Amino acid sequence: MEWPSYTHISSLFPSFDNTKTGATPHFIDEEPVWNILDPNSQNSLKSQLINLIKSKQKEVEGLNSNPYQVKKLQGTSGVTFDETNGPVMIEDSAKIEPSVHLIGPCYVGENAQIRHGAYIRENSWICSDAVVGHCSEVKHSILLPGSKAPHFNYVGDSILGKGVNLGAGVKLSNLRNDGTEVYLRIEGERVASGLRKFGAILGEDSQLGCNAVTNPGTILGCNSVVWPNVTVTGVHPEQSIHR
Repeated sequence: MEWPSYTHISSLFPSFDNTKTGATPHFIDEEPVWNILDPNSQNSLKSQLINLIKSKQKEVEGLNSNPYQVKKLQGTSGVTFDETNGPVMIEDSAKIEPSVHLIGPCYVGENAQIRHGAYIRENSWICSDAVVGHCSEVKHSILLPGSKAPHFNYVGDSILGKGVNLGAGVKLSNLRNDGTEVYLRIEGERVASGLRKFGAILGEDSQLGCNAVTNPGTILGCNSVVWPNVTVTGVHPEQSIHR
């Protein structure tokens, strides 16, 4: 099918420029944005993350000091790491507060903040200036530059655009109760996503109120608003309001 324009990166993340905002994933504009969450895709988040980490590891070969923080943080302030399945890479300018746990492969960009008690799981790409807050959990997701999941949030198999803010307690649900493929509701049609796990894609500057929930496969265009305690389903254009 021909996907609506508001399912593409140019509509969802219009200010995105991976040449100016540090290390960021590559999206293919001709494809729906959620294809990057497909682990079998050549352009998958997982493969891009592994390639990023490999390239940055090559950068430090031969240097007298490593510009990344993992070894500096080991055993301090209760920050813990699990690199069984891949490396954890944290830019030196990122701020990591006490009692954070990170599972590799994952990447934390320049000036990002990972606050007390956060849980960063495998295949998470936290871009520059993004925030993962107190007791928030991120798994197989992208927080684009300047996005925020600051208080008691769950972000699974999701993408947050610049300026997105999740109110306290917001959950981006990524798995149907029956565990089957996630479908999207697009202009009245039920469309297969090809993904078993698919949370939400939130366009730039969207704001979600406290304790809001997005059902699996939710897409919100730029500048959308979700009122507190509301559950949202489906694919919606920019400036949509959910109350």
